[in-house]
Amino acid sequence: MQKFCLALDLKNDPVLIAEYEQYHAAVWPEILASISGAGILHMEIYRVENRLFMIIEADNDFSFDKKSALDANNKMVQDWEALMWKYQQSLPTAAPGEKWMLMKKIFEL
Repeated sequence: MQKFCLALDLKNDPVLIAEYEQYHAAVWPEILASISGAGILHMEIYRVENRLFMIIEADNDFSFDKKSALDANNKMVQDWEALMWKYQQSLPTAAPGEKWMLMKKIFEL
């Protein structure tokens, strides 16, 4: 099993943040299926203020390239991503077009 941690910001607007959380309380079934279908076994998203933190646990065959290729051919995922971008904004150090940024693990007990 592999574990990945990623970060992204939300637009700093309480109304938009509340809407974003409502969508994640009832994620579209097609999105859940696409996540599982890519080899992701467990996913959690946490929020503090407007900063998001995602933890992904995936099987050993998972890769972000494979997930991106699957997502590019899935209209529901594309619709979901376009909708979520209404609420999200890249981290200040993100490359153009980059959303969730992979975090570097610096400690483990």
